[in-house]
Amino acid sequence: MARPPFRIGLALGSGSARGWSHIGVIRVLERAGIAPDIVCGTSIGALVGAAYADGQLDRLERWVTGLTWQAVVGLLDFTTDGGLIRGDRLRAFFSEHFRDKDVAALPKAFGTVATELVTGREVWLRSGSVFEAVRASMALPGLFTPAQVDGRLMVDGGLVNPVPVSLCRAMGADIVIAVDLNWDLMGRHYSADVETAQPMPGALASLLGKLPLGLGRLKSGPVTSDDMPSILDVISISLNIMQVRITRSRLAGEPADVLIRPRLANFALMDYHRAGAAIAEGERAAEQELPELRELLRSGGTMIPPN
Repeated sequence: MARPPFRIGLALGSGSARGWSHIGVIRVLERAGIAPDIVCGTSIGALVGAAYADGQLDRLERWVTGLTWQAVVGLLDFTTDGGLIRGDRLRAFFSEHFRDKDVAALPKAFGTVATELVTGREVWLRSGSVFEAVRASMALPGLFTPAQVDGRLMVDGGLVNPVPVSLCRAMGADIVIAVDLNWDLMGRHYSADVETAQPMPGALASLLGKLPLGLGRLKSGPVTSDDMPSILDVISISLNIMQVRITRSRLAGEPADVLIRPRLANFALMDYHRAGAAIAEGERAAEQELPELRELLRSGGTMIPPN
């Protein structure tokens, strides 16, 4: 497809392990010859978006598709100071396997969203260390400890702007393709998909049980005292409720031109080892919206009312 005379923005939303589906969405766009000029991400969307903007998506995909539960847990450094995970091991891993850059030096224009903890203010990070910007955007409250950026404490950008369409527009995007990972979580989220979910090894399940780190799922049906969710279950599901409602509100006022919605309700907070299934679902959802996107590009970028 010939390059259009307008700037395309890609807004990658928050969603923890569901975020690997962003890779599938990008692969479909690449095969269709659609190359976004501006990439913005929130939380896990910031991680995938930064890799894409830096031309490192292949390397990231190889890593995530090889993840096992043991590898995921090996990257976690548990603490009780500000969250359950410090994130130092994760940052050390990326420092070893990826080269840090200044956000402004990336081949594609890139920006991410974080939330200032003290004021609740939405913060757009468009300069400075890529690693620090992504770490700040991914600092999920209760799970990761807050990040420090210029002396300020930052937490997950999904608290204020789960799908950063507004940041794409502010950076000059004429057309915005957005990916909402959380739209179908409510209700369906409470029932685990036993056909696709991979159980944890027994020893690992025992370890995580002692560390109050659950899968972010609740059983369907009446709840008894034996079914009481873990701390992380309550935190993650509560955050899901908040992000779903914030996303609906933000997208109503700041609509994307094309909205891609993978079906990921059967993915829990820590299902990072299920990258293959998430990527496949991202591809399916993007393929479904591809005809609308192509028509929009052929029409010269004329705004299409959201469905």
